[in-house]
Amino acid sequence: MNTHPAQLPVNNSYSTDNQSRSYLMLSLCYLLLGLLLGTLGAFQYLLPDLLKNKISFQQARPLHVYLVISWIFTAAQGGLYYYLPRVAGRELYWKQGITVQLLLQLCTSILIIVSFFDGQFGGREYFEFPPSLGMGIALSWLPLLINFFLTLRPDYRTAPVYIWSWGTGLVFFMITLSESYLWIFDYFNGNIVRDMTVQWKAMGSMVGSWNMLVYGTGMYVMERISGDKGPCRSKTGYFFYFLGLTNLMFNWGHHTYIIPASPWVKTVSYVISMTELLILGKIIWQWKSTLKDARKNYHHIAYRLLVFADIWIFLNLVLAILISVPALNYYTHGTHITVAHAMGTTIGINTMLLMASVFFILKTENEEGVESGRKTIHAGILISNAALAVFWGSLVASGILKISSSLNRESFSYTMTKSIPFFKLFTYSGAAITAGLLLLVFIALWLLYPEPDPLPPAD
Repeated sequence: MNTHPAQLPVNNSYSTDNQSRSYLMLSLCYLLLGLLLGTLGAFQYLLPDLLKNKISFQQARPLHVYLVISWIFTAAQGGLYYYLPRVAGRELYWKQGITVQLLLQLCTSILIIVSFFDGQFGGREYFEFPPSLGMGIALSWLPLLINFFLTLRPDYRTAPVYIWSWGTGLVFFMITLSESYLWIFDYFNGNIVRDMTVQWKAMGSMVGSWNMLVYGTGMYVMERISGDKGPCRSKTGYFFYFLGLTNLMFNWGHHTYIIPASPWVKTVSYVISMTELLILGKIIWQWKSTLKDARKNYHHIAYRLLVFADIWIFLNLVLAILISVPALNYYTHGTHITVAHAMGTTIGINTMLLMASVFFILKTENEEGVESGRKTIHAGILISNAALAVFWGSLVASGILKISSSLNRESFSYTMTKSIPFFKLFTYSGAAITAGLLLLVFIALWLLYPEPDPLPPAD
């Protein structure tokens, strides 16, 4: 079999392409606002009085988290709406569903942002807005669920891995969203152990659900770039999909090591966490072929973003395995090492994969425009990834310092004073990440913005 045939042909346009591009524009606006608020929050870490009367750190942080999560989900959804008719070879089942979802999501987001600025909280991690607004999020996902399953109507016996991944991500998001609001019932919020266990389970599995959406998108883009359909239909591909699904359902338990919950939950989660070593081994085993493909396809902007995502998968997988070991987790939990893992995953993996999807679509739709901005795009990729390496390293170093201070029984104030150089480093490098990603955001928004139709010729 020829493992690297010519690139797959580009499919025809579909009537919903403009709506899918509008969805991508909304996702980029989420990212733009999220980056700005994240940068503000980082500087407020050093200067607590910075804009305190306008938007405090207590407001900026949860709003930043909500916007970045919205970027991840919305960019994945926008890509799905673009790819679905091309995978199915037919128009979307419910064309108006994109507009319905866009309006529902936009209205819900405006209400959430207003509630944060107004100081109205009441939710939990990731969803710290009034719980009633969670219904708007759930309703906004229904059109995509309908379109996914009724447009594709997949035969799962022969479906490529990315279809399994997309479908799993959509279904498990709805399940975990429901679980994340169980705390409103007395049975759960009346028992702190039960409450925290269920909440960590819901949030941990929700991260797995968006990973399924993002990784499925990455696999589809890789197939389109290489033209090789084999990997997404191979036994190895299905094996690692089911391994990822197992981690989605059970890996969350390592967050509950410090909670006096049932020991079997912690044991199962630890065993499942260690299966990630298989994924790590696969990455190392395929490293040579990755380098070979990089030399062949590195001119492709989407492929370049995929290569950086691959590097961050490797680094964050090593860190994830380490912090899943109970003896180590006891010391790392609640330190900046956990933040480093979250930021490396969110920016290095999810954002790079989603940017690869965005620029793949842009290249398909407007290759000339992408080529005209190639230098700026490359600069944005290099700046954001180099700055992220410094940012990630400074967070890990800060976490190690906190562990050392704890072991030496040093006071909290003394530990914070010692950590200031690392705080400055991750603040300034965070600003550099924002600068690099904003280059990509502005180029993408400029290329996605529809050109006006030409005026009709004069009589």
